[in-house]
Amino acid sequence: MAALRVSSALACSSSSSFHSYPSFFTKFQSSPIWSFSISVTPLCSRGAKRMAHSIARDTLGLTHTNQSDAPKISFAAKEIDLVEWKGDILAVGATEKDLARDGNSKFQNPLLQKLDSKLSGLLSEASFEEDFSGKFGQSTILRLPGLGSKRIALVGLGSSTSSTAAYRSLGEAAAAAAKSAQASNIAIALASTDGLSAESKLSSASAITTGAVLGTFEDNRFKSESKKPTLKSLDILGLGTGPEIEKKIKYAADVCAGVILSRELVNAPANVLTPAVLAEEAKKIASTYSDVFSANILDVEQCKELKMGSYLAVAAASANPAHFIHLSYKPSSGEIKKKIALVGKGLTFDSGGYNIKTGPGCSIELMKFDMGGAAAVLGAAKALGQIKPAGVEVHFIVAACENMISGTGMRPGDIITASNGKTIEVNNTDAEGRLTLADALVYACNQGVEKIVDLATLTGACVVALGPSIAGIFTPSDDLAKEVVAASEVSGEKLWRLPMEDSYWDSMKSGVADMVNTGGRQGGAITAALFLKQFVDEKVQWMHIDLAGPVWSDKKKNATGFGVSTLVEWVLKNSTN
Repeated sequence: MAALRVSSALACSSSSSFHSYPSFFTKFQSSPIWSFSISVTPLCSRGAKRMAHSIARDTLGLTHTNQSDAPKISFAAKEIDLVEWKGDILAVGATEKDLARDGNSKFQNPLLQKLDSKLSGLLSEASFEEDFSGKFGQSTILRLPGLGSKRIALVGLGSSTSSTAAYRSLGEAAAAAAKSAQASNIAIALASTDGLSAESKLSSASAITTGAVLGTFEDNRFKSESKKPTLKSLDILGLGTGPEIEKKIKYAADVCAGVILSRELVNAPANVLTPAVLAEEAKKIASTYSDVFSANILDVEQCKELKMGSYLAVAAASANPAHFIHLSYKPSSGEIKKKIALVGKGLTFDSGGYNIKTGPGCSIELMKFDMGGAAAVLGAAKALGQIKPAGVEVHFIVAACENMISGTGMRPGDIITASNGKTIEVNNTDAEGRLTLADALVYACNQGVEKIVDLATLTGACVVALGPSIAGIFTPSDDLAKEVVAASEVSGEKLWRLPMEDSYWDSMKSGVADMVNTGGRQGGAITAALFLKQFVDEKVQWMHIDLAGPVWSDKKKNATGFGVSTLVEWVLKNSTN
């Protein structure tokens, strides 16, 4: 990832490397109440040994992932009276409007009135004392006698027009309350559903499910001791019942499985997740969903045959060989109407190379997350393997490697040649991610796809421009921009389109090659996107997503799984489902 140096100028993008494997291409093989269970299987329970390093480094730190039981949550949609529900925690999402009170400081909202009456006024009194006003992010948990539930939680949804983020936060808050109280069964309801269409109710249930699943998940694979989640069942009350809501919640659970895989991949340290291990995870997706997936992992020699000089130059310094990952999704039946590709930057570690990351703010200790783009792509693959959309063929491509330092490594000033024949003067070895993506994009175009979206933790400049929560998007295609932004609005992930200013390309010109790999300090995220554009066929609609900011949560010190939900939603919009 191109990082900002505090002491000097804008440094460049980071990268990692993949281990090599022999060549192969193998096909792997209504009632008023409904409920179903989901199971999220962490990487560790799929075989800890596979999350260890290759032979070259298999004892580094003597670290192996812990085994853990897969958490299971049973979801049910019910239409019952809240005061009659029996369980550990009843969580009620309330907007600021819902918390309006009369002259006697009593609730005006009918549902809150009913709960308060059952509790002899204690709910209004206690919430008033807790200064709970329904603002977004507020929550309070009360243990009050008189209801079937042992505790009642009030969760603020913010303004009267609630968003996907608000409903997701409701699910997360309920999951957090369950952890704190070691609850095994909880229910979630809205104080008011007035104004919510049938479709809005389904979307709300989906967002609540997402929040609850991801809020329950904890990545404890590298801790010597950890608590198992206690939450076993979650009832969603008052948003409807039947097959439509069942389908929506099942979809949310499938996407969450992909998000969790993405988080685990990014969280795994570089002495555990090597390029070879990342390739193994891709092969496991193909094996698990062999009815729709096939896998092709290219080793170094095969990449040489395809003249991937840009990618291989980045990988050259590492003891862990490069692995080029290509997963193909094809529906088991029906006509293919769209062919698209998802390309993810896959640097399992980025030292910066000879332009090594140094000084405050370089974040070298976090450069395990430089494969966040690859993690989003593989997470989307897992989710789509469960959803199985029709009518669309999807190629998932990752040029995996490490960016290290050795006598065999790429040097500043070297001139390398990409697989489309274009030459690149390397003026900064820490702008390596774009070099790997160059050959990955050429490869993607050669698959005959109509549209490509690439994701990369590419530049610190994008983080400076948009902060830690928003990804920057770059594309020459207004139509593709509309498609992906629409998908992000459904998923709740924040994207912002930035310009591709052609005049900035002047700073990328070389006196001895076709281009350099970095421009000046100004507009670093834009010049990085302009660089990638040189490796995309003009007939292909293409978008670059720079997720250097939202890939990681500094507050939680954990990966976010950003990008998976938007990618899945976008693929579905391109399917016939």
